[in-house]
Parts: sequence; C-alpha cells; structure tokens
Amino acid sequence: MDSKEKIEALRTALREHNYNYYVLDTPTISDYDFDMQLKELQDLEAKHPEFYDATSPSLRVGGMVTKNFETVAHDSRMYSLDNSYSKEDLEDWEKRIQRNLGDVPVEFTCELKYDGASISITYENGKLVRALTRGDGFQGDDVTNNIKTIKSIPLQLKGDYPAKFDIRGEIVLPFEGFTRMNAERIENGEEPYMNPRNTASGSLKLQDSSLVAQRPLECLLYGIVGENIGVESQFQMLEKARVWGFKVPTVAKLCKSTDEVMNFVEHWDIHRHELPYETDGVVIKVNSLQHQEELGYTSKSPRWAMAYKFKAEQVSTLLNEITYQVGRTGAITPVANLEPVLLAGTTVKRASLHNADQIAKFDIREGDTVFVEKGGEIIPKIVGVDFAQRPLNSVPTKYIDHCPECSTALERTEGDAKHYCPNFYGCPPQITGRIQHYISRKAMDIEGLGGETVELLYKEQLIKNYADLYTLTKEQVMPLERMAEKSAENLVNGVKASTQIPFERVLFALGIRFVGETVAKKLAKAYKNIDALKVTTVEELVKVDEIGERIANSVVEFFQNETNQEIIERLKSYGIQFELSAEKLENQTEELKGQTFVVSGVFEKLSRNELKKLIEDNGAKVGSSVSSKTTFLVAGDKMGPSKRTKAESLGVAIITEDEFLAMLK
Repeated sequence: MDSKEKIEALRTALREHNYNYYVLDTPTISDYDFDMQLKELQDLEAKHPEFYDATSPSLRVGGMVTKNFETVAHDSRMYSLDNSYSKEDLEDWEKRIQRNLGDVPVEFTCELKYDGASISITYENGKLVRALTRGDGFQGDDVTNNIKTIKSIPLQLKGDYPAKFDIRGEIVLPFEGFTRMNAERIENGEEPYMNPRNTASGSLKLQDSSLVAQRPLECLLYGIVGENIGVESQFQMLEKARVWGFKVPTVAKLCKSTDEVMNFVEHWDIHRHELPYETDGVVIKVNSLQHQEELGYTSKSPRWAMAYKFKAEQVSTLLNEITYQVGRTGAITPVANLEPVLLAGTTVKRASLHNADQIAKFDIREGDTVFVEKGGEIIPKIVGVDFAQRPLNSVPTKYIDHCPECSTALERTEGDAKHYCPNFYGCPPQITGRIQHYISRKAMDIEGLGGETVELLYKEQLIKNYADLYTLTKEQVMPLERMAEKSAENLVNGVKASTQIPFERVLFALGIRFVGETVAKKLAKAYKNIDALKVTTVEELVKVDEIGERIANSVVEFFQNETNQEIIERLKSYGIQFELSAEKLENQTEELKGQTFVVSGVFEKLSRNELKKLIEDNGAKVGSSVSSKTTFLVAGDKMGPSKRTKAESLGVAIITEDEFLAMLK
C-alpha cells in the first residue's frame, strides 16, 4: 500500500471510529488505539502535504487563529420561534393551522429544545464548507475553523446526501464536561464558568481553534434547509440526518394530536433533569414539509412551529431601589435594583419593571421581597411581591414625572404604556443612545468604536451627533482615556469605512422611531433614495407594504425636523450611501407593482426563493398564504390542495411557472 492509499485508509477508519464514539456513543476501539492511528495519519500527512484534505480527521485538533470573525449573510434566514406556555396556547395554534390547511390530518414532530448556541452549517458535495452563528437571523459570524474541531460534527458525510444544503443545530456543552472544566479552573485558581449555555456560546468566538478543540462541545442537529433535499417530513429529515453522520437526539416523537404533544411535554418537564444537556422546552413542528411550505412564515417566525417553554425557575430577593433609565428614543424604563441572587445559572442584580402600569399592577415598592423569573429563561423579570414580607413603613411607588437626566417634564400619549422625555435633542442619554445605535453592528457597524467611547467623546464635547463622527481626527481621539495611537487610528479608519454601508442599513442607523431593520429595508426598496423618502407624505407611506400610520407619522416628523435635515446633508457630504446601489437596482422594475403573488410547490426552472426574488424585484409583494388580497397563485408540482381550494373559492388566478415568467417578458 503506497502513502496515498495508507492516508486514505486511515482517514476512512478514523472517520468511522469518530462517528461511533461521538455520535453513536458506541466506541469500537480503545482511546489509545485511536490516538495511535491519528498520530500515524498526522505523521504521513506532514510528509506528504500534496495529499491535503480539508475534511481530514487530523484537523480536529485545531490550531487555526481567527483574528476577526467575518459577518456573512445566511443563504436562508434563521427564524426565531413563537412561544407557548399552556395546552390552550397549543390548541389555538393547532386551530390556526387547520384553518390554513383545511380539513386534512396534521401530524406533529416533537423535539426537545436544547439550550445552547444556534449554528447553521453548509455542506457541498458531502463536505463541510462553512459554519455561521445565528447572528440576527439574516447574517452571522463565520466560525468554520472552530466548528471543525467539534468531533460530533462530520467533516465528510456518508450515504445519499443532497448536493448542497444547510443544517441547523445547537452547540451545547454537556453537564459532565462543564463540571470537569470548572473543576480544572478552580484547581488553577480561576473563576468557574456560570452556566453551560454561555460557555458554549463564548467558545465559538475564541480566536484560537485549538482552545475550542479542548472543550467537550457537542452539536445536536434539528433541521435541514435547501432545495431538493429528498425528504418529505420533519421526522424523516431527522432520520436521514443520522444516516448522513449527524448527531440527532433520538427522543423526537411523532404525534397525531395536541393531547399526544402534551403527553410528550409533561413527560420531559419531569425527566429533563436526567438528560446530559440543558433543555428549556419542547419544539413542536408540523411534520409534513409540504404543509410547512403552505403555512409559510410571519415576519419573525414560522407558522408551522411552536416552542413550548417549561416553567421558568423562580427565586425571591430584596428590591433595594427603583431607578429610571432613558433610552435613545426618550422612553423611560424603570429598573429594579435587587439584592444579588443566583437564578438559572447567573447572578441577577437588576430586572426591568417595564412601565408605570406594571409597577401599579403588582404594587411593587422599594424594600419589598419580590419573586424573580427569567422571561424565556433569558431576561430577568419581577412576577410578584411577597406581601407577607412587606415592611410596616412601606409606601407606594410614585412614578417620576420629570426626566432623571435633563429634568424635562415627561409625556405619555394616550394608549402608550411608556412615559417619554420630549427633549429629543438636548437629553444626554438620548443623544449618546442614538449615536450608539448608529455605530452598532446591525446599523453602520463601525469597528474600533464602542458604547463607552461614544460616552467619552460626547463628554469631551468632541461629538454632539452621529455626523460629528466623520470629522474626528486621530490627534483629537488619542488623548482620551484608554486610547493609544493604534486604537485611535482604528477608530478613525472604522468611521471612514462605514461610508460603504448600504442604504437600507443607513436608514436603520438614523434611529427613526419605529423604523427597525425590516421596515428600513421596505422603505429603501420602495423609495430607492433618501431624497424621495424625505419629501413623501403619510398618505403615500401607508401604501408601502407593512407601513402603518404610526410608522408613517414618525418618518414624516423625522424628515421635517430642521436638525435632522442638517445632519443628513452633512452625512451626504461625507459620502454616506443614501441611495440603493446599482447592484440592488439592477433588473428591478415596477412591472408587477400593486400585485400580490403566493408561490407554492416545486418548480422546474427556478427555486421558490428565486421566484420570490423575481416577484419582489419587479415591484410586487410575496404573500405567505392565499387571501382576498392575493392576485396570483404561482402553482408548482406537489402544491398543497388547501391553497388551490382557497384560491378557487376566492377567485384568485392560478398560474404556472412559465405563465409567470411570460409576464416579465
């Protein structure tokens, strides 16, 4: 056997041993024998670099260093899940599904919701090519080098896998490994990690992949995204993924009703503590992929999936003081400052009280003993007061009526839960908050500039708004605290680089009230440039998809303000992108303007995503379900019968892929 054949034989054997040990938990050789084979492979590969293979088991040890994790767009968006907390919630969800699908039997796949760090891994021709964190759902950080060190993730697949697909999962740290890591840290005189979830998430962003390789991380997979993946149901998808070499939990169950779903939930609510991983609930998915496609998505979540959250852990502690924070829009948020208490693996010192109505509802007072939960086991919230522990001299909370930062009288409009400071251009936290929003990652993503530096620049009167950032010089910045020549240079260069950020993100960065990422994209697409947007009217704005009167009024008010007009003119002079790029405008027409298309089924010439892009590029709206507002239903092979029935009953025209393409010619 020559060197190349020997290398290939060792790689094949080690992949199989790796799969048996880390995925199936049934090792077939001793650790010593595995290590000896791995060492032999490493020695041969070192002597024969011409036989390099990116999927070799020898690369599991890491050693790659990533200084900056590149942000990359997901091929398919990673949605969040709607939450439910009772059987009634699930029954209501099931009724909505049946209304959409019609009188057809619906099955559900139940899976445990593991508490870790979400990951999306791309495979092409059976090889791992890229791994991205969830990020904001639209884009994530490229952590490929670190992911390759996790031994339960295959670098090379087995069997009849699709040519290209993304697989989604959760990076978790088992309790046993977490305990072992903490024992070592304590022995070395270091602070122990607080909980497995945060430790797993932090591990993905370590710069040295060899350090990641030392951590006992695992990856539990739960979903596949791609065209022509060769499966028809969620349950079949899980089974196929196991065959291809992925670690997929075997506790998933196929259920025919919400009663069966609740039996699964109730069982695991009791037995989840016997599992080797952290779990915080159950994910219920409509089993049929065809039904999933028919149900579609809201702007945030799939309509075909629901997370049932286990009851959150609750503790009691003393509320020492209520303070008030001012947000960048002037919204006042009351904050409970608590006696530190351990809750779900982290020490909690503060909790949001939301607004005056919430304080009044629970009659929350300083000096009270309060019950604290983690909302969705993430954000601490006060859910009640232990009145038996209330001090005799307790007095009701009087909500503030003036801004704690600038002393301006607060306002509260009818129907709004929050109080606001109207001193939009003079209240310091609002000014710095807008600048911090402007530089944030989802907005202008200015490297070398953080929230604390913004506060410092404002305090030193170097900036008063985000346009002032573009006049900063290295010489001005260097004297600031914790600022050296290199960091000052990085800051100035980071500001300069932000002039390349595309228009839709600039629009989000401006901080117009109620204009989030999605709305900014809609406005950018509808108006193409800032000049058209700044002269529009409320009447015109509400004609844009998903823009209501509240958003429209806010946009018009923003552009009517003279200070904002001056800032925008300054930003223009610095080269900020205030119009859609030529690349974005390419092939865009208004040919289908005013029409709404629903796309359903499998197509021959284009994928569903390509069809949807064509629809949007030509001025029309893509709907997720057939309604009276639908103009055309583009029907492909295997389209669900309920969509066809609904379209026929509403008189919606049903067209083929070719008929749609002919419209554009």
